[in-house]
Amino acid sequence: MHEALQYAKLENRTVKCSLCNHRCVIHEGKHGICGVRINEQGTLYAATYGKISAEAVDPIEKKPLFHYLPGTLSYSLGSVGCNFHCEHCQNWHISRAELKGAVLRDLSPEEGVSRARESGSASISWTYNEPAIWHEYPLDMGMLAKKKGLGTVYVTNGYITEEALRELAPMLGAYRVDLKAFSDDFYRKVCGARLQPVLDSAALARELGMHVETVTLVIPGLNDGMDEMKALILWVIEHLGPATPMHFSAFHPDYKMTDRGATPVATLEKIYRMSKELGLRFPYLGNVYHHEYENTYCPSCGATLIERQGFSSRFRELDGQQCRKCGETIEIVRHVG
Repeated sequence: MHEALQYAKLENRTVKCSLCNHRCVIHEGKHGICGVRINEQGTLYAATYGKISAEAVDPIEKKPLFHYLPGTLSYSLGSVGCNFHCEHCQNWHISRAELKGAVLRDLSPEEGVSRARESGSASISWTYNEPAIWHEYPLDMGMLAKKKGLGTVYVTNGYITEEALRELAPMLGAYRVDLKAFSDDFYRKVCGARLQPVLDSAALARELGMHVETVTLVIPGLNDGMDEMKALILWVIEHLGPATPMHFSAFHPDYKMTDRGATPVATLEKIYRMSKELGLRFPYLGNVYHHEYENTYCPSCGATLIERQGFSSRFRELDGQQCRKCGETIEIVRHVG
């Protein structure tokens, strides 16, 4: 196995992991909350290094990322395990999978970069399960990818520590983070985590120069109150900037959360309109395909810059990073390197 980064050795062959904000103290022969960082005789190992459960070539819009290399493909990899225990997880079959018995195959960082380039992808995304717990593997692959001119993407729950995120910064281009709610009570009860570390990591990612987009799954009766949504939007505007794309996605019953129905489209539309009124430049709706609020509009003149249907994009009035109609500069990453 591959020795982990981001940990300290304690007494009696115990270690303390500093990769995510659980900061697990792990006794010999045990693993952290994530299930994949294992203490063997006082050394912490990254048990899933170079081991993948999922490999695909996705439109970048599927992440969803609408302002980072729009209209391109992203070579996407996932493994197993997670440091959250979300009751509504849509990828629970890999996030909750135990290392023993998991269907994994080997893929070296070098081969991953090679396959990304062969696929015609403009970027590599570490996604499907939480990439932060895979830390050493994306770090190694991302360094190689950057040298080859590829973009790099984390699709993350945002529970990574400051020290680990700073270690990723030289190679990580886009930080697509879930803001699952604006309530610590929600995070504790539904995810087994806390809110503040997620907010801190998102703000740090922006400070470190990463492209940041947020996603909030709007769950009826849990995080869909307009006061909470307003507070979340205002936090993003203040700490991440008004040009930060925010995606508000429809919930559907899954995993252990089947006690409520899907999110009404009218609720999402209300959040969208409120976010525009509050000064957010680029709100979007998700899981409501063929909706006009999936499109990118010029915040100045309202021209349709990028038209979307599902995960496909068509450029309309966007010329590089400018609106053809009024000349407004649009905060969007069209190329890397």
